Amino acid sequence: MSKKQIAVIFGGKSSEHEISRISASNIIKSISKDLYDITTIGITKSGEWNLFNGDIDDIASGEWENNPNNKKAFISPDSSVKGLTVISGSKLEFIHIDVVIPVLHGKNGEDGSIQGLLQLAEIPYVGCDMTSSVICMDKVIANTMLDQAKIDQAKFVWFYTYEYKDNSQECINKVEKNLGYPVFVKPSSAGSSVGVSKANNRQELINAIKKASKEDKKILVEECIIGKEVECAVLGNDKPIASNTGEISTSSQFYDYESKYINNTSTLYIPARIPQNISEKVREIAIKAYKILGCEGLTRVDFFVQDDGRILLNELNTFPGFTSISMYPKLMNDYGMETPSLIDKLIDLAIERNDNNV
Repeated sequence: MSKKQIAVIFGGKSSEHEISRISASNIIKSISKDLYDITTIGITKSGEWNLFNGDIDDIASGEWENNPNNKKAFISPDSSVKGLTVISGSKLEFIHIDVVIPVLHGKNGEDGSIQGLLQLAEIPYVGCDMTSSVICMDKVIANTMLDQAKIDQAKFVWFYTYEYKDNSQECINKVEKNLGYPVFVKPSSAGSSVGVSKANNRQELINAIKKASKEDKKILVEECIIGKEVECAVLGNDKPIASNTGEISTSSQFYDYESKYINNTSTLYIPARIPQNISEKVREIAIKAYKILGCEGLTRVDFFVQDDGRILLNELNTFPGFTSISMYPKLMNDYGMETPSLIDKLIDLAIERNDNNV
């Protein structure tokens, strides 16, 4: 049986560019070379696409960009191509692609942008489709839909940055009247806790809004929830499964970007240190939210579990990190699926969805 051609896309213009490179490096090293041939496509922070054929370790370090053998390349939305177009001197070369793994976190990666391109190109790809990616990436939309479905979550308010510029006092009053302090201020569409701040008073709120505004045009403000940070990995298309729960204990005020990827001071517990019946309820809600928001392939669903057993859904991450310390692959490993088998399954799910949509 001939090998499938898998394209791994990494990098991107997102603030999570570096994490994408590390995730991609780990995924590429885990892919079965007996089953798949791998094409690697790097996107620089300025948005340039290149075919990269060098050392995989150079992806994680960022040295891949300096490889003299890099060639300009792109995926055409023309569905007759179904692959990668490579610019080689004055010639165009074409590489057929069976499945794309878009290892892109944050904007242009999890927000439906790359998914829309791949859907136009009619190339199967790993992860949620364009619509569910858009919904999950925009926390205001996701929160509104989950609220409608009566899934418990933190109380929240939101506003556009232009509304804040036009009448900051009205926005501040809205926060203070409906939520009080402390609150968490977030850009509506950003991942890995980029641009997120905790505000304990009005001045901190103003500073936090300014910070979040640099990441997105829509600002979400949520009440501060005290509880264990619990996560669940969900895998599948029409009939998804949920892993056991995992818990994150961090020395920071919240599980921020530095805690996740830089200072490595957080401790992960699998299973989470919560009662079994609460863990089962978390898994049940994770699958319910996954279906409501139209997720497919994979998603990590994050919760807060309070001391009284109350469960509040925090957010859904449609392409969670695959670094050596990331919770999603660790949870699936605990479930009995080692990373190479997990990647096989994700590729199969991508092909299955594509076949069903033909």
